[in-house]
Amino acid sequence: MGPINLIIVVISCIVLTVSVLLVGTYIPFGIKMAFKDMFKFLSPPHLSSGNLVIRQRSFDFATWTHLVPESEIRALLRYAVKYYFAGGKPGVLPLTVLPRIMVEMGLEDFELLSSSDDHKVVIDHYNYAPTDGLMSLRKVLADLMIRRDYLPLDKEEGWKDVIITTGSQQAIYAIMDVLIDPGDVVIVPRPVYLGFVNVAVKFGARVITVPQDKEGVDPEHVDKAIEESKKRFGKVPDIIYVVPDSDNPTGTTMPEKRRKDLFEVAASHGSLIVEDAAYREIQFGDQRIRPIKAFDKENSHVIYMRTTSKEVAVVRVGYSVMPKDVAEQVIKVKGYLDLCTPVLCQRFARYYYERYFEREIDKVRKEYEKRCRVMAKAIDESFPEGERTDPKGGFFIWWSSKRKDFDSKKFLDIAIKEDVAYVPGQAFYPSIGMAYQPGVGLSDNIVERNGMRLGYSYLSPEEIEEGINRLGSILRRHLG
Repeated sequence: MGPINLIIVVISCIVLTVSVLLVGTYIPFGIKMAFKDMFKFLSPPHLSSGNLVIRQRSFDFATWTHLVPESEIRALLRYAVKYYFAGGKPGVLPLTVLPRIMVEMGLEDFELLSSSDDHKVVIDHYNYAPTDGLMSLRKVLADLMIRRDYLPLDKEEGWKDVIITTGSQQAIYAIMDVLIDPGDVVIVPRPVYLGFVNVAVKFGARVITVPQDKEGVDPEHVDKAIEESKKRFGKVPDIIYVVPDSDNPTGTTMPEKRRKDLFEVAASHGSLIVEDAAYREIQFGDQRIRPIKAFDKENSHVIYMRTTSKEVAVVRVGYSVMPKDVAEQVIKVKGYLDLCTPVLCQRFARYYYERYFEREIDKVRKEYEKRCRVMAKAIDESFPEGERTDPKGGFFIWWSSKRKDFDSKKFLDIAIKEDVAYVPGQAFYPSIGMAYQPGVGLSDNIVERNGMRLGYSYLSPEEIEEGINRLGSILRRHLG
């Protein structure tokens, strides 16, 4: 590289860095283009191969690919370790029911084929479907959310407000796609589910994190973060993202009063709450706290997302209720993403919820609770000094070392060699953005490196005990 090219690289990197520091996640369009063009400028104009001149490729990867890291969880799936505490892979499934449903679906189709010469019904079972989902499934899920979640849906027409997506992750992507322009503001907990915050960064959102305690996000902190956003950026945040039922990654659950207060904060400012209820049915104990969506009587300020992945199996069916104008745009973008969620998956979900859900979910929940208790006990008995959360449901426990200089990402290499995997805490903090600190206001982004997310969903209780004891032993050797 010549001296002129080197100067261009240095100047471009300085401009990009200053831009991020000054304005958070959002990077002005002109600087983005300069950043991309820098790499094209430095590439050779062509290569020669015999008589053929091979020109430089005319495309470059989008700017977000340079800013958003690969998911830590996806990367950890490459490691075949014995004690896998990394991803939220369901390990308690109704295994006697799932194959039975597939048989029942096949038998129904055979019966339809033999009873009529008109095979259009069966053909449609293996065809495209409405983008917003099958009416039969949406009716079943609307009834479930009215009964179990206390949602203010009309008993006859409420199914029309239910949207089917290919997993709730697709709903997150579509929601961000229709609501976020570069420079818009999003408020998230600190730490936060990386599958949401990295999508926010991809769309150029200014991310503001707010701290959590043992009861999740404090609505007062959210209110003050909104005021800070108005002062700093001249913008009311478009979205407030929360996982009230057993947060991912911390496992904390918001009490009902906080949920109601958070709704009132959002409604008073005109922000939308994205309520991720992935673990809604994996709540231990008899108390069933109303979701934030239950307070949204006018269906105007809360997007409510649920999924089959944690409560049935990973059949990639998500279901959401959201304000009608938002729903219209989400359905539009879903049509460009995949046209429709596979009909086979939707039929499978309908069979399960209609015939088996009520009797199976308690067994599933009790087994996850057992695994959670085994992990918590093993952490308490084997880990060095630190703090852990005490989940009331969900899939995860968050543990933080007392030593602030402990780097769980660097330590992961040691753990993997000992056949143990977890997700380092820093993965759940946005790579760029700002942090709200009580009594301080907005500050530079905060990333804490001394924590880890430990998943108890996949392994048996015996494997959890063995693996956590092994991890605790390694941590003690490392930390003293």
